[in-house]
Amino acid sequence: MINFQGLKPGDKLRVIAPSGALREWERFEAGVKIWRSHGYNLEFTSGFDQVNGYLAGSDENRRQQLIEALTDETCRGILCARGGFGSTRLLEGWKWKNIAQISPVPKFLIGFSDITGLLWAFSNSPQIIGIHGPVVTTLASEPDWSIQRLFDGIETGFFEELQGEGWGGGSVLGRLFPANLTVATHLLGTAYQPDLTDSIIALEDVNEEPYRLDRMLTHWRMVGAFKGVRGIALGRFSRCEAEGNSNSFTLEEVLRDRLGDLGIPIVSNLPFGHEGSNAILPVGRVVHLDGKQGILSFSE
Repeated sequence: MINFQGLKPGDKLRVIAPSGALREWERFEAGVKIWRSHGYNLEFTSGFDQVNGYLAGSDENRRQQLIEALTDETCRGILCARGGFGSTRLLEGWKWKNIAQISPVPKFLIGFSDITGLLWAFSNSPQIIGIHGPVVTTLASEPDWSIQRLFDGIETGFFEELQGEGWGGGSVLGRLFPANLTVATHLLGTAYQPDLTDSIIALEDVNEEPYRLDRMLTHWRMVGAFKGVRGIALGRFSRCEAEGNSNSFTLEEVLRDRLGDLGIPIVSNLPFGHEGSNAILPVGRVVHLDGKQGILSFSE
């Protein structure tokens, strides 16, 4: 977070829907209320409420939402309405470097899950401050401490350390790249995979059985995606057990089997991801991961 310029009450934030169609209107309105209660001016970008199957309108509509938010000189932040699927469709065939250069002022981009596609695509743009955190439809379900962490983070750049379960491996510094595992796996080998050299990757997922997680992590191993990664922070893997299948490995068995021999610090059970507290994580920030104490902490 070079040249961090925090948000402040009164700033205008644009709400966009770059992924799935918005259907959870009560949860959406509750999230909007929280942002407004903290003094922020929310503007709903034209087309955010469109529906095209499981997508929030056509690819062109969703691209246009993002372009309008990026080029709006009065906008300091972009809030994603929800996840789902669709952000990677916006990446296909679009010259993102050109778009990133026309953002006239630094902007926050806030979301998680499918929004991983955008967070990673913009991770090297100095004008975009990526925050892996609640989308508008999930914000109201966050505990008070997590909501406070969100506003402290975006306004001051300060992030309290997070406690998890250390697997050992010592402690390291590295640039943080949070992601949904499924979305990140499908970015490997594309122009939108960030350089993970000297990185700490933070992974979460939802509704993926152990064999699917095994398949994805095996793909990471086979393409060499873990080379240069200094540490791994694991969040919540919700509904990722094979219920009723006695022949399956457990979630923990798969994670330890596919990650435990990498020889790097790993911390699991950190409070981020789906269906529970989703502590915000700053994309690209240099962080410290302690595999013995189980702590993810953030540099000044």
